Amino acid sequence: MSPQAQPTSALDAPSVPSAAPQPPTGVLDRFFRITERGSTLPREIRGGVATFFTMAYILVLNPIILANATDMTGAHLDSGQLVTATALTAGLTTLLMGVIGNVPIALAAGLGVNSIVALQLAPRMTWAEAMGMVVLAGFAILLLVATGLRERVMNAVPLGLRKAIAIGIGLFIALIGLVDAGFVSRIPDAAHTTVPLQLGGSGHLLGWPVLVFVLGLLLTLVLLVRKVPGAILIGIVVATVVALVIEQVVGLGQGWGLTVPTWPGSPVAAPDFGLIGKVDLVGGFHHAGALTGVLFVFTVLMSCFFDAMGTILGVADEAHLLDEKGDLPGINKILMVDGIATAAGGATSCSANTCYVESTAGVGEGARTGFASVVTGVLFLFALFLTPVATMVPAQAATPALVAVGFLILANSIKEIDWADHTIAIPAFLTIVLMPFTYSITNGLGMGFIAFCVLRLAAGRGREVPAAMYAVSAVFAFYYLMPALGLL
Repeated sequence: MSPQAQPTSALDAPSVPSAAPQPPTGVLDRFFRITERGSTLPREIRGGVATFFTMAYILVLNPIILANATDMTGAHLDSGQLVTATALTAGLTTLLMGVIGNVPIALAAGLGVNSIVALQLAPRMTWAEAMGMVVLAGFAILLLVATGLRERVMNAVPLGLRKAIAIGIGLFIALIGLVDAGFVSRIPDAAHTTVPLQLGGSGHLLGWPVLVFVLGLLLTLVLLVRKVPGAILIGIVVATVVALVIEQVVGLGQGWGLTVPTWPGSPVAAPDFGLIGKVDLVGGFHHAGALTGVLFVFTVLMSCFFDAMGTILGVADEAHLLDEKGDLPGINKILMVDGIATAAGGATSCSANTCYVESTAGVGEGARTGFASVVTGVLFLFALFLTPVATMVPAQAATPALVAVGFLILANSIKEIDWADHTIAIPAFLTIVLMPFTYSITNGLGMGFIAFCVLRLAAGRGREVPAAMYAVSAVFAFYYLMPALGLL
């Protein structure tokens, strides 16, 4: 799922003159309708740069999440190749959104979806097969858009459950950050205790790497409170510098984990495209089973589906691009690019790409058209040559971003759940807590959907539940019964 950055109100954007719009002044102006939307070329450029710097942290975070996981064969993905894949896909899909969708919305590997791929799909199959599931989810989204079903399916899931899905993924991401940083650890099975998790590695916070995480998290949260643009990226950069100094003085080596913070010989290097095209579309169904494979594809689809819809409408509203009915003109083009981005992320092995709410940073600078996305996309393509810099960042410097993102997702979504209606509040609660508590986004989705249908039926409100919800819940129920039936 895309991280929920601190929104920048469109009201803070440079004021637009109330006079009648001036005629277009050039080819770019006419194509992107810059003057027509009350913007200027300098504003679009500033907006594109602002959006890039508020979401550039994904070049560090996505490789860490994926490279720290292993597939069923025990294989790791290469961090350098992941940086290349992440930058390339973000750059190309954002350019596509700018040219085709003509909206100031940038795309990159979605936080939440990459966790599904790393922690749920990869352990049951090879990396190529896991990425194949992502490609299939992208194809499904494109089919839904082409048939006009995407908006109808979206309407089948009540708002409260949509928000609960976002919150659950946010808490799941935060837990991953705490565990990967060593701030929280699993107590060994041999320990004489019923407590599954503990603070630090021994019940206490010890060691330089944990200190880097704590300092990075505190700095990131302070910057968010101060509403500093690019707070998450600044937090990662400062924490990395601290880690570099500590490693130079103390020399912890592998005490940092997979990534030791040492300055590369050269910050610039040729991109490594070794992961591009490493996809198997059918093998995952063989290893995981047909039904489980379908549910995996469905889980990726759902995560991308709802995150993108909310982000697109939210950013468009900030940019005053919605019409008087609250609709976004040309939304099918935008949704089509989003579906292409999902499939493209799987095809390049960087996980599904989706729309980023950090695009509101560019809107706050005055961006109103797709030219801002073109600027952001070009900057991501330049980042292809900075792989050595991205791969020197240790997990302890990057994971504070996961905790911060988890908070921002929760803060932006929890108030929109109707807690007074228990037929929606209880399913939302189950969705939220079961994602992190079972370390599975699929479980949160399934239990929440089933509970919603059962409770609405028990309350005599079964007719209020769309047929699509009953169908999806039935699939999940059968999935949970498969072990008892000897099918799993």
